[in-house]
Amino acid sequence: MRLGSDALKLPESAKYTAVQQLERAAEHGLAGLFFRTLLHLSDTLDPGELADVRTRADELGLYLEAGLGKVNPYNTAESPELRALGDGDTVAGFRRMMEAAAAVGITELWGETATIKPYEGRFAYDRFRTDVPWSDQLAATGRFLTTLAPIARDLGLHINLETHEEITTFELVRLVETVGPDTLGITFDTANVLQRAEDPVLAARRIAPYVRQTHIKDAALFRRPDGLAFQMRPVGDGCVDIGAILPILYEANPDLNLSLEVRDYGGAPHLPRRGADRRAAISVYEPEWMAGHPDLTSGELAAYFLLVQRHEERVAAGEVPGHAAYAAASWTLEDAWAYVHTSLDHVRAAAESHGIALDAAATRA
Repeated sequence: MRLGSDALKLPESAKYTAVQQLERAAEHGLAGLFFRTLLHLSDTLDPGELADVRTRADELGLYLEAGLGKVNPYNTAESPELRALGDGDTVAGFRRMMEAAAAVGITELWGETATIKPYEGRFAYDRFRTDVPWSDQLAATGRFLTTLAPIARDLGLHINLETHEEITTFELVRLVETVGPDTLGITFDTANVLQRAEDPVLAARRIAPYVRQTHIKDAALFRRPDGLAFQMRPVGDGCVDIGAILPILYEANPDLNLSLEVRDYGGAPHLPRRGADRRAAISVYEPEWMAGHPDLTSGELAAYFLLVQRHEERVAAGEVPGHAAYAAASWTLEDAWAYVHTSLDHVRAAAESHGIALDAAATRA
């Protein structure tokens, strides 16, 4: 296993080219970078630019991962650049991205089924859209991935759907098994599953055989009268037990890259990263919310609320700050980098405690 980061979530990443971001990652002891899409390496998919990024990653001893973007046909209009790559032909646009990835040896490609929206409660998630049922969105996503599967198979690629805020691990496993694990896998975001009321450890056990990419992050949950607030925290300060998750992932895939996903520098200390007055990001007490999670058993829900209780006990004991105190804390550039290194240190310690050797960080060059 190697421990790196999501490139675009590192402090001030927008100031740097992809090559510069790799060099900066090496300076901070990271072992690799994950870029959201190939377009973050080259906005025109220029072969020379992509090759330069690949070459520099290899020189520094860094892993290099990237993604495709949204694969839910009901969301692809939110990313018009994908259709534009195919001159109006969406499948051709995806093919072009996949061919560009394969040409520079990027074979694991992240995908997502939606993006969280700036609305209250359950309507922040496309799962609860009122114009198209979630079941129809899942079915359309499965059909589109089935269309892309032969391309991925020919190129030796995997498309790895993220445990994103709107989708459950139960649904992801069904998609992988329907489309086929030879072309479809999972990107495990260790904190996003909390937004679907899943215990991250139970989720890890469910999806481990299919996990091929990761977003390692943590979050705290806080009870409110209308649900739960979700607040991103440095790894180790929230509800996610990374120490319990790593052995599960390691047993299934000892070569898995661990890509830290940290708080956006300049963003608010909670998700969604909009207004501090947002109420419940997780409307778990609403009948409509519960009805929208048919796979969620009473046992899983009990395990989830035990996580909430245990974190409340840590807050009460003064081990970690409460919601308001953390939201009000400073968020300077120095604080942002401290968040990164605190998280890296926690993951390294958790791996060491389980006898999991993380490959050495990148060579500084």
